[in-house]
Amino acid sequence: MKLKLLTAGLCAAALFSGVAVADHGPTTVGGANMLPERNIIENAVNSGDHETLVAAVQAAELVEVLQGEGPFTVFAPTDDAFAKLPDGTVDTLLEPENQEQLQTVLTYHVVPGNMNRDALWEKVMEKDGAVALQTVQGEYLTVTRNGNNLMVMDAQGNGANMTVVDVAQANGVIHVIDSVLMP
Repeated sequence: MKLKLLTAGLCAAALFSGVAVADHGPTTVGGANMLPERNIIENAVNSGDHETLVAAVQAAELVEVLQGEGPFTVFAPTDDAFAKLPDGTVDTLLEPENQEQLQTVLTYHVVPGNMNRDALWEKVMEKDGAVALQTVQGEYLTVTRNGNNLMVMDAQGNGANMTVVDVAQANGVIHVIDSVLMP
């Protein structure tokens, strides 16, 4: 009897330990699997929710940078986030003469390092609910606690919810956000 209980216990332990490390596959964003062995650009071009962001990165000539080694933490606005901007804003930013301004906006969404949600949460909690992060652009954005979720605030005080977190990339991590951040 003791042997049967021991065997059952060991089997249960093995089963549950397997569940804890089970691979749930890649995260899906915009109807496409985001594969962790691909870089930020290679994954973003496949997302049906980030066509505007990809077009902006191309117009700003930042493709090579975001294909680089990194690591980068990218707060990636969706197409719907860009659509919330005032009429004509995206078209104006995509014009060649506004490339520098577009680069400023886009690099404001990138923080050096690979900060998943847990790392961001820990930093926020260490700083009593809000932490300022310096972006690649040079200015700061603020990550705050919003209940059990995190929100990213820009320099103007506008907030973006993190709708999909921890999208692993070969050169960092993407957190999908629902608003465009402005420096």
